[in-house]
Amino acid sequence: MPDALQLLKSRRSVKPMELTGPAPSKADIDALLTVASRVPDHGKLAPWRFIVFEGDARLAAGETIASIFSADRPDATEEQRAFERNRLARAPLVIAVVSKAAPHPKIPEWEQLMSAGAATMSLVQAAHAMDFAASWLTEWFAYDRRVLEAFGLAANERIAGFVHIGRPARSPEDRDRPKLEDIVTRYSASR
Repeated sequence: MPDALQLLKSRRSVKPMELTGPAPSKADIDALLTVASRVPDHGKLAPWRFIVFEGDARLAAGETIASIFSADRPDATEEQRAFERNRLARAPLVIAVVSKAAPHPKIPEWEQLMSAGAATMSLVQAAHAMDFAASWLTEWFAYDRRVLEAFGLAANERIAGFVHIGRPARSPEDRDRPKLEDIVTRYSASR
């Protein structure tokens, strides 16, 4: 089996709290983003972009998340606020993939959204190929316009995913995967 196929078959998600440092270097991040940007993109629109949260910026972003959470939940405990504050600090690096899908005369928005999903998955696969581990998440704040505006997203932009990247603290366990007979049908000419 080619090494690339083995790599694809061995990828596992690792929970952000199970990721440790050291964080990817600037050269590593550039390599990750280069791979993530090499995805199908009908019309060459680049209907996605990336926001890198590293170092203290992860904590600053967490303050924004915690502030909005607290405004909505004045009864929240300090433990809950601290959890929200650390949302983007659980892993050494977090990269948000932003979907910029917009109406276009020839390219359906659906295709643009799928391109952003492909960029997100390519980022996850690139992390795995570089001996990092990753977790693709969208949590409540990925859908909160106040958070998105604070992170610099325009009104038409959405989060495709927050990809948490680091070194696995332990070897990730595999999970049950769907059986092919449960998810595959074969089209027949006799239909």
